[in-house]
Amino acid sequence: MEMEELVVADSSMNFTTTPQQACSMFRDDPHKCEILIAVKRTTASLSFLGCIFMISVIVLFRKYIVFTQRLILYLSVAAFMDSIAYIMGDMHPDGPLCDFQAFFMTLFDWSVLLWVCAITLNLAMLVIAMKKTEKYEWVYHIVCWVIPIIISCLPFAGDRYGPSGAWCWITEWPWRFGIWYVPLFLIIALLFVVYVYITVVVNRRVHTWEGTYDPDVERNKQMLKEDIKPLRGYPFVYLAVSIFPLINRIQNAVSSDHQPVFALLILHVISSPLHGALNTVVFGMDKDTVSKLTPSQIKLAIQSWRAGRSIIEEFPTETESPDADPDDVNPSVNQEQ
Repeated sequence: MEMEELVVADSSMNFTTTPQQACSMFRDDPHKCEILIAVKRTTASLSFLGCIFMISVIVLFRKYIVFTQRLILYLSVAAFMDSIAYIMGDMHPDGPLCDFQAFFMTLFDWSVLLWVCAITLNLAMLVIAMKKTEKYEWVYHIVCWVIPIIISCLPFAGDRYGPSGAWCWITEWPWRFGIWYVPLFLIIALLFVVYVYITVVVNRRVHTWEGTYDPDVERNKQMLKEDIKPLRGYPFVYLAVSIFPLINRIQNAVSSDHQPVFALLILHVISSPLHGALNTVVFGMDKDTVSKLTPSQIKLAIQSWRAGRSIIEEFPTETESPDADPDDVNPSVNQEQ
């Protein structure tokens, strides 16, 4: 979505599939559009493969029995579909195929963003309120799948989807700002603030726990290991890949002639489809995941699926006291914030 033309093409223009006519960003050098598309597809392909890897590992080793791993799975599915949207991006003439490409990209760009927000909210509740949000998993699904569908359908009103430079997306800037850019920048700012606060609180608590032994403290340390650490990297990845698109949009907004800068566009198309690939790096940093990626463990997991029963070592789950609130991570909440 974020790699569309920076200068809005005249809606009355008759787009064809020839590069000189379709690439309205660089009319004097239409091959630049071809370079942008090639770079975008390359990075999107890396994300595509990375998402397949993450989904396969989570399913194969049944990591999804843990709520935090299910959140990663849902994000991976959204990023997988988003990578397909970026791979599809091309200079199509206006028509059903172009509209579908634009709709598909809008839908899953929003879905990825909202699953990152869901992960961040879950982190915030775990770290700040010491509460689990697993019982609201169904709400996450409604927000992260249904709302993107509604939003991505809005541009069909008045035929707002169409050719937009080197690929298809929303053709008018007011709709682009309303549908994507204004909400995106507000959410990114909020994510940054919450992420910094979460990091500060976690570091402060780890420092406080040093040199002490207490059952509640040990339980919190285990929670930090199993629920917080696996998730902390994903909001950071989204913030990181949003830097160059944000710079590119600011340059376009303040430029007097609104002409795109090719170097910024290259950085833009490298980073925007990269969510899945960088998420895979974060996923691979989990020691438990790495320890399972051996021929013997993989063979055992495959045999388990074939046998229809679990014979592999599952992820540890917390044993809750029958009298405890299932949403409380620690009944005696630490007061340090």
